[in-house]
Amino acid sequence: MSTTNPATVLSVAPVVLPTPDRAVDLRLRVSAPVTGNDLPIILLSHGQGPSNHLSSLNGYAPLVNYWAARGFVVIQPTHLSSRTLNLAPGDPEAPLYQRSRARDLSRILDRLDEIEGAVPQLRGRLDRSKVAVAGHSMGGHTASLLLGARYVDPRTGEEVNLAEPRISAGVLLAAPGRGGDAVTAFVAENYPFFLSTDFSAMTTPALVVAGDKDASTHLTVRGPEWHTDPYFLSPGRKTLLTLFDAEHGLGGISGYDVAETTDENPERVAAVQRLTWAYLRSELYPGDAAWRTACDELTLGRVEAK
Repeated sequence: MSTTNPATVLSVAPVVLPTPDRAVDLRLRVSAPVTGNDLPIILLSHGQGPSNHLSSLNGYAPLVNYWAARGFVVIQPTHLSSRTLNLAPGDPEAPLYQRSRARDLSRILDRLDEIEGAVPQLRGRLDRSKVAVAGHSMGGHTASLLLGARYVDPRTGEEVNLAEPRISAGVLLAAPGRGGDAVTAFVAENYPFFLSTDFSAMTTPALVVAGDKDASTHLTVRGPEWHTDPYFLSPGRKTLLTLFDAEHGLGGISGYDVAETTDENPERVAAVQRLTWAYLRSELYPGDAAWRTACDELTLGRVEAK
């Protein structure tokens, strides 16, 4: 689908999947072009910003609307870590629910029939063989787990493997890097699962997007380069997009004109929109020239690949 002739977008929310083994039922937003068939799917995992509602199915409209208008079906869950749910802190995985977050995305793939039933305009229009995952910040950690990254459960010592073979490509936006001595003392004490983050089995193709001014001092002592770890420390085919002067919000991808964006820049958001769409388009449809064209026109960053 052309970048210059975007389609009208249908967005339906909440789509509620009854989930008895979860603290609350799984609530989704589904966005799709109103026309077209054999539509590829993007599962989008939200981050954990300071706002009350962006970290839910109601966030990331700049990306969701762009992707859906250009041929993708975008499915956004509200993870248990969302402030919109305000769950009691007693769960062993609270407050970030790292394993539950990844399982939310696999549940979506398990229950696409139900989702189509809840959104009749979508029935029969999905291409279930072409699935990608994307995530911002903590959502990038969630996406990385589905792509093959692992961690050790600090409570049990178990290595957690949540790799999802139905996913063919991913986009990690300002995602966390490695653990160990790279994380702050606050992270080590409060989110100890981050200490064991391991990208050595993250083999699924992915685009890693990092801002060269994204210091994330509350999370890491390594500065902006920490967010490039998923590229440098993982095997297989990976691509790194480094955005010049970008901070953690990458120009404002989590919502339109939101106060938590520290580097508000519509041109940067437009670059992220186009490059992420183009990467997934060319990765899911080998031979598609969208990625090559987008890279040729990039002025706000640099791209490298391995």
